[in-house]
Amino acid sequence: MMFKSKEAKVEAYEMLLKQQAALLAGETNLIANLANSSALLNQILPETVFAGYYLYQDAELILGPFQGNVSCMHIALGKGVCGEAAAKQTTLIVEDTAQHQNYIACDSAARSEIVVPMIKANQLIGVLDLDNRVVGAYDEVDRDYLEQYVTLLMQN
Repeated sequence: MMFKSKEAKVEAYEMLLKQQAALLAGETNLIANLANSSALLNQILPETVFAGYYLYQDAELILGPFQGNVSCMHIALGKGVCGEAAAKQTTLIVEDTAQHQNYIACDSAARSEIVVPMIKANQLIGVLDLDNRVVGAYDEVDRDYLEQYVTLLMQN
């Protein structure tokens, strides 16, 4: 079930930001923070089939902490939505994964996707990747709040 209204979505994201801030308080370990973060996203966002992170290492993205089904482990920069968002260092929203030319099918249940780059001190750390079982699940509200969410993560 998707959010009933834009207001419900905004309310959920406001709560998500507060919960994330509380989880980050006093914890500086990136992997621990990403693990809890992916669990939180998976719990709060409806119809999520993947909520997780790919970390930039040795000129590629490597699967990091996540919630969901088995996923791709290595993604080259520029390849797939994650690689494209990382290379461009900009958030990408894919309304329908079946129609996206550069989509890598890691899970057939994923019908839409949003990827937010994680940048700290002008360095690419990785990406936040969210996949949803519903076509058109992500919009500008998601972009705005998920960019805030990643900024909060990168402050630790």
